[in-house]
Amino acid sequence: MTDFSQSRRNMVENQLRTSDITDHRILDAMGAIPRERFVPASKKAVAYIDANLPIGSEDTGRALMKPHVLGKLIQLADIRGEDVVLVIGAGTGYSAAVVSNLAASVVALEENEDLAKAATDVLVELGIENAVVVEGPLAKGYAAEGPYDVILIDGAVEVLPETLTEQLKPGGRLTVVEGRGGAGSAKLYQKSANAVSSRFGFNASVNVLPGFEKAAAFEF
Repeated sequence: MTDFSQSRRNMVENQLRTSDITDHRILDAMGAIPRERFVPASKKAVAYIDANLPIGSEDTGRALMKPHVLGKLIQLADIRGEDVVLVIGAGTGYSAAVVSNLAASVVALEENEDLAKAATDVLVELGIENAVVVEGPLAKGYAAEGPYDVILIDGAVEVLPETLTEQLKPGGRLTVVEGRGGAGSAKLYQKSANAVSSRFGFNASVNVLPGFEKAAAFEF
């Protein structure tokens, strides 16, 4: 029988700390949240491996990020205790659960009905009261509860819609992995009163979320 508590400790020590994740709030949160509760039964035994872990039906192409990539993406966002955070591509809710330990409140957006239900169920079962799952197209964000201090995109994008940075408060931050496969790179977008700037964070390979694919170029 798998000792999930030991698996969490190993993940923190061998994957997170060795990847320059120094924010103890993130280490504590990821060391406490039972990642095995957010994956299919067939994947529970490998819930803590250093890999993108498939969730939902095979045709969705959805996955939990590698633990250290998620941790670094959250650290890049510099989430504060008073922040309102939008998680886009919530999947089964793992990233929202982790962020709920750092922020005042979390809105977790998911467009796949089955994943949204799974996320709601597990967040309720774990007694997480400051995170709510909402359904809607991922690429449109969720302006109804905005603007947000932080937007965390739980997956990669090929194109980042301007409508998402528009849902940030002045001073707000958005973190995302841009690009496919080995070409992926995590970026931090920051909104000022008049503009949005960006900077490179780190290299990462993450599954592209539905709705964020680059339009195919027309060829003669």
